Amino acid sequence: MTRYTALPIDPTVLKELRDVDDAGRPCAPYTATAADAGSPLRCCLRPIREGERIALVSYAPLRRWAAETGATPGAYDEQGPVFLHADVCGGYVPGARYPFDRSGARRTVRRYDARGRIVGGDLLEIPADATAGFDAAFDEAFADPLVVQAHVRALEYGCYHFAVHRP
Repeated sequence: MTRYTALPIDPTVLKELRDVDDAGRPCAPYTATAADAGSPLRCCLRPIREGERIALVSYAPLRRWAAETGATPGAYDEQGPVFLHADVCGGYVPGARYPFDRSGARRTVRRYDARGRIVGGDLLEIPADATAGFDAAFDEAFADPLVVQAHVRALEYGCYHFAVHRP
């Protein structure tokens, strides 16, 4: 069982992104192809299945978090591409494993303080026991009292996967 809760994109935010994304572009849904299959969906934190209606949108997780908290991430307010279901889905149901925990995959665990500024990060090559690997990475991140949240991102493209907030 995981010690931390992976947080998908909030349903209210998903509703907005399904209209206009964080770069100001209208959502353009399409049917997932075999090439899309396996890519991570940020609404329900599971892989895309061929034939699903999906959208690739620009998402700015820190900007939205900062708007709620009054944080000032400054230049760390980045946006990037994320896949989501084009229509409302069942959402994420936390389980015994972290999402997108393929052994051998490389992730960054980027740490942020209460202002939304990066205060460090680590490379995580997901081990055979992925849950223990993620737990250890989050334990290390939250050992720093300045860290209020950590973002898991793909190493290769920097794509946002999910967030974990200080327990």
